[in-house]
Amino acid sequence: MSTTLSSSEAGAAPMTPRAAATLIVLCGAIFLEGIDVAMLNIALPAIRADLNLTTTTLSGVVSAYVLGYAGFMLLGGRAADIFGKRRVFLCALAVFIAFSGLGGLATEGWMLLLARFVTGAASAFMTPAGLALVATNFPEGPQRNRAVTIYASTASAGFSLGLVLGGLLAAIDWRWVFFAPVILALLIFVAAIRLIADRPSRATRERFDIPGAVTLTAAMLLAVHGVTRLEHPDQNLAWTLGIFGVSAALWLAFFLIERLSAAPLVRFSIFRSGSLVRSNLGALLFAGSFFGFQFIATLYLQELLGWTPIETSIAMLVIGIDAVVAPILTPRLVDRFGNDRVIFAGFVLAAISYALLLGMELDWTYAAIFPSMLLLGLAFSIAYSPLTIAATDGIHEDEQGLAGGLVNTAFQFGAALGLSGASAIGAYVLGEATSAEARLLALQTALIVPVAAAVAGALITAMGIRRCRDLSCDQVMPS
Repeated sequence: MSTTLSSSEAGAAPMTPRAAATLIVLCGAIFLEGIDVAMLNIALPAIRADLNLTTTTLSGVVSAYVLGYAGFMLLGGRAADIFGKRRVFLCALAVFIAFSGLGGLATEGWMLLLARFVTGAASAFMTPAGLALVATNFPEGPQRNRAVTIYASTASAGFSLGLVLGGLLAAIDWRWVFFAPVILALLIFVAAIRLIADRPSRATRERFDIPGAVTLTAAMLLAVHGVTRLEHPDQNLAWTLGIFGVSAALWLAFFLIERLSAAPLVRFSIFRSGSLVRSNLGALLFAGSFFGFQFIATLYLQELLGWTPIETSIAMLVIGIDAVVAPILTPRLVDRFGNDRVIFAGFVLAAISYALLLGMELDWTYAAIFPSMLLLGLAFSIAYSPLTIAATDGIHEDEQGLAGGLVNTAFQFGAALGLSGASAIGAYVLGEATSAEARLLALQTALIVPVAAAVAGALITAMGIRRCRDLSCDQVMPS
């Protein structure tokens, strides 16, 4: 990445060397989060074999991270606004380093579960703080749009590269899947101390809403836990419904607490921004469609076509084209057509990509799958970054952390919902059948989840385009 990161074609002045270096550090942190998630997913079979984990515990290793991430995301975003974005970012990065290292040293399943839960919680504080630092270190307009585009593209590139690195490191020793992020995180931590600056916030004079924070975190944890239980049809349905019921009660309690609090964790006036609301719904649907698709595609390629994990990773690597295309193409498209129209195009491409796989067969070659992978990479290129931009555009600096926490919560919760929905539908259709034809039908039926999510996202975005023809929907009411 150039130290000037000139974006003259996107209408922005070149960044100063220090600003560019700061962006590189922040991009390094979100890249770290992306590869951490992807590498672990590829290494799961090796971890199971070495630690002799049950299927439930192995699934819990993934779910624990999601629980920690989604459960603490809004709390992390508000903490960044109140205690300082730089301070929260550095503290969360330090915790990430410590517990990722613990994961690499794990000798029992409970150690791995603890390490992943706390690592997810640390990411929940680090990610919104990092996005808020990007938003507050670059002026609103083309330069910030370009910075956020690069930042979001780096996250996607980290996930794509992690799919390949996870297979390579797991082939050596699965513990390197944990130790490699520790080494990268240490380098980022040292650079962040020297480079990252944060402007004082008026929010630092506020009290921290402890009752709201505890209630919200518990509600989020139970909601995500309930969603992850849907992946396993053998789970007690009454318990799952009970978990959702308690979560709903806590959400209601949180709403009442915030209405009465003098210093609420979430100021509901932030939802007066139509852009923020649409971007959060879009983020939930976009992530849900992609993670549902990835789950289906992985089972199809490995269990039905007989591909190895490395072959599967390389096949999906084309999705990472957004790391190259997005910084070049997306700012131009956003400047010319606006966020909503670009996001709409991304959803349409994603829907076509998923729909093309509805006709998958047991004798398909990669040539038949490649168009879907390429279209999905293009969809990421033009939708992911504008969704992130729209979530923070026009939001006051003192609530940038909250806005970042909201959109990242939407991404994470959408991922859990899409994965669980696809898994539950596939398992229901498959039933007790074991033939290849039955499994293929189950996967084809499960593809309805990503297709429906992408279509719904396109419709929501289209309504925003229609409403914004005569109104400035990105304008935010004062909090």
